[in-house]
Amino acid sequence: MTGEKILVKVDPDLEELIPGFLENRGKDLTKLRAAMDRNDLPAIQSIGHSLKGVGGGYGFMRLSEIGAELEEAAKAGNAAPLPALINALADYLSRVVVEYG
Repeated sequence: MTGEKILVKVDPDLEELIPGFLENRGKDLTKLRAAMDRNDLPAIQSIGHSLKGVGGGYGFMRLSEIGAELEEAAKAGNAAPLPALINALADYLSRVVVEYG
């Protein structure tokens, strides 16, 4: 997955929190992949809900969008879009660059 960097401007007051925040999103990605392997839709729904809630608060609106889509698909029992959404999350995390200011 390659592409242009995704620039996200974040409040400088959050600078100390962002590295850990992004590290935790990487852990979420690992958990999503494992849940997908187990066909564990409730786990995917829960992680999606969490992503939806935390992304925007830190300025990562796309995280919230992907989280909402994961949550809704899992809640509806629709596994078909989940692999593409998980890949979208992986792609986003690999390309996001944070700028403080």
